[in-house]
Amino acid sequence: MNITTPAHPGPVGPSPADSSRLRSVWGSLALCAAALLAACASPVTAPPTTPPAVEPIALPAPSSELPPSLVSQADNPRAYRQDGARHIYGKNAHRIFKGQLPPLMHAVGVLQVDLDNRGNVRRLNWMRAPSHAPDVVREIERTVHEAAPFPAPVQLGSVIYTDVWLWDKSGNFQLDTLTEGQRSK
Repeated sequence: MNITTPAHPGPVGPSPADSSRLRSVWGSLALCAAALLAACASPVTAPPTTPPAVEPIALPAPSSELPPSLVSQADNPRAYRQDGARHIYGKNAHRIFKGQLPPLMHAVGVLQVDLDNRGNVRRLNWMRAPSHAPDVVREIERTVHEAAPFPAPVQLGSVIYTDVWLWDKSGNFQLDTLTEGQRSK
């Protein structure tokens, strides 16, 4: 058996053309790395921007143009609750249940009333709606909206107060804040 070894074509490694391409690739990578490092080294700062000036909406002071009955000096929501209840009673005197309420109510609801600095209703939020009596829910909401504007909460700026509506089957009501109580029998 005759084993012949092939002639060695030359040095092992890339040809001169391949070496030139490798140097070019390595050079490009080095430039990219240098650019990346340079970008990390110098922080890019955006030009300073100032937000556009927003003028606050200035509503006239409520107390200067409203009658004293439409101004509340309450300094907390609990105190305002008295003023709000008296205001609703004043607007609905013919619908207020006189005397102690019967032992069983037709509906009981807990309502938050959100008022702006002039006593206008911004929102109503039911904490506990009498879901079995949707007509009562609508009637209470209508009653509150029709009573607006409420006494302006000048000490508070705006107010969210809560009251409990005690609704009789006759359609008359009392607010827990001013209730005369409830009969036991």
